[in-house]
Amino acid sequence: MMATTHGFVGLAIAAVVAVIAPEFAVAAAIGGIAGGIFPDLDVLAEHRRTLHFPGYYTMVALPALGLAYVVTDVVTVSIATFLVAAAVHSLSDALGGTPSAVPWESDLDHAVYLHAADRWLPAKRWVRYDGAPEDFVAGVVFAVPALVIFDGAIRYLAVTGIVVSLVYTAFRRPIGHAVAGIK
Repeated sequence: MMATTHGFVGLAIAAVVAVIAPEFAVAAAIGGIAGGIFPDLDVLAEHRRTLHFPGYYTMVALPALGLAYVVTDVVTVSIATFLVAAAVHSLSDALGGTPSAVPWESDLDHAVYLHAADRWLPAKRWVRYDGAPEDFVAGVVFAVPALVIFDGAIRYLAVTGIVVSLVYTAFRRPIGHAVAGIK
């Protein structure tokens, strides 16, 4: 899935926090966006293996949630939201295609690396590839809570993310072929 889709999922998680504890809305939004996008920085290394930790993020997110509940401040809330969003990102990449630049031409069947088991999780292909039309739709659906709950800069960021996602979706295949030609 697109990094923006994962960012929107992080914002949807943050929207739940914003409803429960509005005073931590901004901290949760920052943590959610950052955690939603962070694992995809490994596109510069071995994508979906270097910074994608489906098991480890989950194991660390659970105590972080407990800490944020007991010691509730902007730091613990943003860290907990970051870790939950990063865990959901890493786990949800198994629902998509492969990490290839041109996944619609790939014969690989791996989606995300599960470090604890030393193996790749298989690609489910519910979202065929990042930037597929269904990825765009999923991103918009996950952006809705942010558009409803947040205002100001966070809402503007969500709208900007939707526009960026639309442009990327429109040009995803040519971008993939160009990137594959560079490698």
